[in-house]
Order: sequence, then structure tokens, then C-alpha cells
Amino acid sequence: MQEVKVNLGDRSYVILICRDRLAELGAFIKEEIPRDRVLVVTDKNVGALYGEKVLASLKDAGLRAAIHSFPEGEESKNAHTLQGVYDALVDGGYSRSSTILALGGGVVGDVAGFAAATYMRGIAFVQVPTSLLAMVDSSVGGKTGINHPGGKNLIGAFYQPRVVFADMAMLSTLDPEELHAGMAEVIKYGMIWDEDLFATVADNMDRLTSGDWETLGPIIKRCCEIKADIVSRDEREGGLRAVLNFGHTIGHAIESLTEYKTYRHGEAVAVGMVAASRIAMANGMMDDIEVQQLWQVIVKSHLPYRIGNLDPRAILDALKKDKKVQGGVVRFVLPTRIGKVEIRGDITSETVLEVLEGMKE
Repeated sequence: MQEVKVNLGDRSYVILICRDRLAELGAFIKEEIPRDRVLVVTDKNVGALYGEKVLASLKDAGLRAAIHSFPEGEESKNAHTLQGVYDALVDGGYSRSSTILALGGGVVGDVAGFAAATYMRGIAFVQVPTSLLAMVDSSVGGKTGINHPGGKNLIGAFYQPRVVFADMAMLSTLDPEELHAGMAEVIKYGMIWDEDLFATVADNMDRLTSGDWETLGPIIKRCCEIKADIVSRDEREGGLRAVLNFGHTIGHAIESLTEYKTYRHGEAVAVGMVAASRIAMANGMMDDIEVQQLWQVIVKSHLPYRIGNLDPRAILDALKKDKKVQGGVVRFVLPTRIGKVEIRGDITSETVLEVLEGMKE
């Protein structure tokens, strides 16, 4: 078991990265959070795989625990699903001394985290990520929320978990496409922060996408270290943390336009990263060789890199509804080289449209 600490003063917490240690989850939670009741929030797929194991671990530790599940998928990240979690908490008599445990991927973590942030003005929250994307990104940093028909993640709160428990053994039940989608966030960390990480990922992609534990473990740990460092310095995205949005501005627009039914989150981010790198190249910020290196890694990850039959102008319109827009200006995270990015608010609509036109099927 390895630990990465997120330093936030009295709200600091650890990310535990392990393998085949799920049976120890209950004892660890009881030690870290001396509460007596836990509501496990999960989706129906993950609940069928791990719900009983998690409940058994919690009960073995002397905790009273129950489970609440909802349909899987980004379509469930909405107010109706959130209301269902509130109903389970109220009907079950959960109090301020209770804990919500998010068991699942990014959707589960976001919904459960927002419920924890708002139920009785905040109760304890534990993340148990079950996807690669959640382990390296969404379970860390305290971003919680739901989608709105007008855009992704428009309703939410910053609310940090008390602990993140990432058991890599749960990745063995992921569909290959889900593992590939998670690689988009791994690639992102190399692009924004660590060129050595990017090179390691590029050189070991076959082993990573096949779930090789010896290769994957250090990669997950490094991604968590990077995010912990960024979040510790800028918890609420006042400046530095915005670099984590590389690929997400256009990625979110694509997800919204396709009603979250065509692209997995990581797939949309992959397309967004390609678009951002080409926008950077069009503005003289990045050379063609490194743009090609990013493209090659995305291809090796079995991730998409085109916008299909989407209308570039529709994507441009959707960008204006992004929560990162400031004063009507769309802010892009653009690479200057592998391992370094800049945040720019001076990119013209004409440049964005030209790049997107070149990414159609």
C-alpha cells in the first residue's frame, strides 16, 4: 500500500493506492473517521460487482452500512439522481455524524460528493474509485457536482473527501474501452506537468492498456502526486489548478452536444487535447513534431481524435456555456511543449473553427 498526501491544512487527506486490500477498507475508515453509519452510493454495475464486498468490510469493522445505487452512465449525473441519494439519506435517518462512501467511477464520485457537501450542510465523504479515470483524477481534489441540460458540471461544489482508497484490483473488471478512456487523463498529466511521465506512458502503452499492474501502479501514483501538488497549491481553481482542464473545454462541449451518449468522458477529453494542441500550433505556441507525438500516443491508447460529424459551429457555441468562461471569454489551456501549458483567453473563433473543421471525419 502506497500513500500520497493532499496537503490542505486541517482538511488534508491521504490517497491510498493498493491492490487486493478491499477487505481492509472498513477498518481503515473506522480508524480515520470515527463515525458509526455509512451509506454506500454506487451505480448498478459497480454495485453488482463490489457492493456486497464493501458492505461486508464495513460491517466487519463494526460500522452500520447500507447501499444506494442508481443506473450507470453520464446520463445519471443529474438532479433526479441526486434527489434519490437525498431520499436515501433522509429515509434512512442519516445524520451529520454519518459518512457517504462513493463506490464507482467519476459519475458516482461527483454525485455522491455533491450529496455529501450539501446534506445537512456537509457530512463526511470517502472516495473508493473503481475506474482508472477516477483513480488518477476525479476522486482527488474535491470537485463534485451534476450536469445541467445547458452544460457539464454547471451545478456543484468544492468538497474534499476524508480519504481516497484506490484498490487497483478493481480495474481488472473494467471493459477495455473504459481502461482506454482513463488513459486520456494519464496522458493529460504528462502533457501539462511531466514530460518524463508522458515518455513513460508512450513507451509502455501496450502494457498499460492491458492492465499490467507493475507498470500501471507507479503511473497511477505519479498522476495522484501531480494532482495532489496542484490542488494543495490552488484548491478552488483560482489560477494554477485550471491547467487540469487541458482538453476539457472542447471535450465538455462535445459531451454536451452528444447528450453524454456518444463519447465517454476520457474519449471526449482525448479529442479535446488534440484540438487544443492544434490550436496551440496554429498560434505558434507548439511545434508540429510534439503535436504529432501527442496524436500518436492517443492513437496507441485506442482513443478518438476527430469530432466525427459534429458541426464545428455548434461546438463553438457550446464552448460559450462552459463554466470556465470569464467575462464572455473562452479560456483555453494550450500546450507550449510536452510538460508545459499556458492558459490563454485571446484565441479567436476563426482559429477554433479552422482547427475543428480539420478534425471532421
